[in-house]
Amino acid sequence: MHVEIVQKPALRVASIRHIGPYMQIGEAFEKLGGIAASAGLLDERPAMVAIYYDDPESTPIDQLRSDAGVVVHENAALPEPLTEQRLPAGSYACTLHVGSYELLGDVWHRLLGEWIPAHSKRVAGVSYERYLNMPGEVPKEELRTEICVPIA
Repeated sequence: MHVEIVQKPALRVASIRHIGPYMQIGEAFEKLGGIAASAGLLDERPAMVAIYYDDPESTPIDQLRSDAGVVVHENAALPEPLTEQRLPAGSYACTLHVGSYELLGDVWHRLLGEWIPAHSKRVAGVSYERYLNMPGEVPKEELRTEICVPIA
């Protein structure tokens, strides 16, 4: 697994909350897509992100919190029911996954369970995925997802 420590900028995100299994966040992305498109938030092809708040090893699966989001400009108006989330600038351990979303769980497990402890780092906030391309644009084997974990 190739991991880089990267200084990431702060991001303002318009989001929809998802409660439940992380692999079901696609439902929230469907809602987000319709609302964000109607509001013109997708006109410039902004970054789409998924923000993860809870550790699935210690949080019951039906209580896992995540947000489906789109990165927006500081002055962008957020229509209901979108809410604003802020991802802080800082040091992130990042890795790139190429392939199906179904395989992301394994990448997360190796990053959090192996790489971070082996490099004497600790998770220092909420983690996120940034989607570099989207289903429908490329075959699922070519999907590119950046996984970013804030570290200290």
